Amino acid sequence: MPRGRYSLHDPHDHTLLAEEHFQCAPGPSGWRYVSQRTTPSGDHSGSVDLALDELGRPIRLELHAAGWQVRAAALDGVTWVRTDPTGAHATEGNVRAHAFTGTSPAFLVATARLLRLTPSSSATRVRLVAFTDPVLAPRTVDQSWALVEREAHPTDNAPLMVDEYQVTALDTGERHTVHLSGDVVLSAPGIELEHLASPPSVFD
Repeated sequence: MPRGRYSLHDPHDHTLLAEEHFQCAPGPSGWRYVSQRTTPSGDHSGSVDLALDELGRPIRLELHAAGWQVRAAALDGVTWVRTDPTGAHATEGNVRAHAFTGTSPAFLVATARLLRLTPSSSATRVRLVAFTDPVLAPRTVDQSWALVEREAHPTDNAPLMVDEYQVTALDTGERHTVHLSGDVVLSAPGIELEHLASPPSVFD
């Protein structure tokens, strides 16, 4: 069960925004990721609880940030309920999309798990609902994912398989690179793996 800490930065000026303390693991029904987020000063600022089924679909997502809460799942596309800090005004949403995304590294693992690309695959288009910081506002985004390379890196134990993805935002054409090993993000724009207490889980 990998557990560790990511630091989250502004991808443009590299300002430290938060730290995300996480643990994740595959299970009988798929994969689950839970985390607590803190500000640079150490104050609690949010949480993520994401569960995928064996096909990589989000069967449960719960986000908390700045008093806002989102509960969501893959249902008739994707469906969510977003609640304001007072709890008085809950809004529902539904979009014909494949899954969710946001600033948590969990979403990169989840999208890669959903697409199951191979190095010989062509780029695959995916529609996601992004919950944007700091108030978890929903926004539909289209991306293209391609698995550029899969490489074994030697370690003291077994070789570490690292996948390099090229992710393109289809509305702007902006491209970036994501490196994953199993269910851990090794590097991505705005994300740095600061500590990992145990090796990544290997998906079947």
